Amino acid sequence: MKAMILAAGRGERMRPLTDYTPKPLLLAGGKPLIVWHLEKLAAAGFREVIINHAHLGEQIEQTLGRGAQWGLTIAYSPEPPGALETAGGIARALPQLGVDPFLVVNGDVFCDVDFAAFVRHACPPAGAHLLLVDNPAHHGGGDFSLCGERIVTADGEQTLTYAGIGLFSPTLFRDVPPDQPLKLRPLLDAAIAAGILSGERHAGRWVDVGTPQRLAELDQELRTA
Repeated sequence: MKAMILAAGRGERMRPLTDYTPKPLLLAGGKPLIVWHLEKLAAAGFREVIINHAHLGEQIEQTLGRGAQWGLTIAYSPEPPGALETAGGIARALPQLGVDPFLVVNGDVFCDVDFAAFVRHACPPAGAHLLLVDNPAHHGGGDFSLCGERIVTADGEQTLTYAGIGLFSPTLFRDVPPDQPLKLRPLLDAAIAAGILSGERHAGRWVDVGTPQRLAELDQELRTA
């Protein structure tokens, strides 16, 4: 199975830190955020990783190279200025990802999930299987609800937040216009309607590293662990 790390965002909420450094290369616990993912992917048995990028993307390629130091083969999917949003970026990388289900990881989250265990779950044909977490303080309304393993539209207080980690069938992106920006949520809502979106709750550590304050808190936590 291949993995894709989403690393094309501008990181507006992280400015001024991201004015000169792409968000995935910001340090937490002494190493870039994206390196935590690469180490965990390698430990889980992944060998091929695709990374999309846009803002200051050349720094990402220069820093990570082709992945040999982690026992990985990294390929890159450059995007035009402004990037293509999540679904648009994944669709652009489909020729590199192939015809089988693949793992997608947001480059700006930190999570202690066991990737090897997570990908053993079957991905619904033409759909996706998402990792969900308890709602953080800055996203109290959540994104979805779980009914067994089936993801449904958010319902009242019983909601969870999409962790930015999921297994996806390439078929889910077959109708995305080439090189057009498109968010992921419309595709997930369509998958809910079709009954092909499943998920599981992760009770471990997860951080949406979306602001300088949350980055500083994670950095301190990792340095003192």
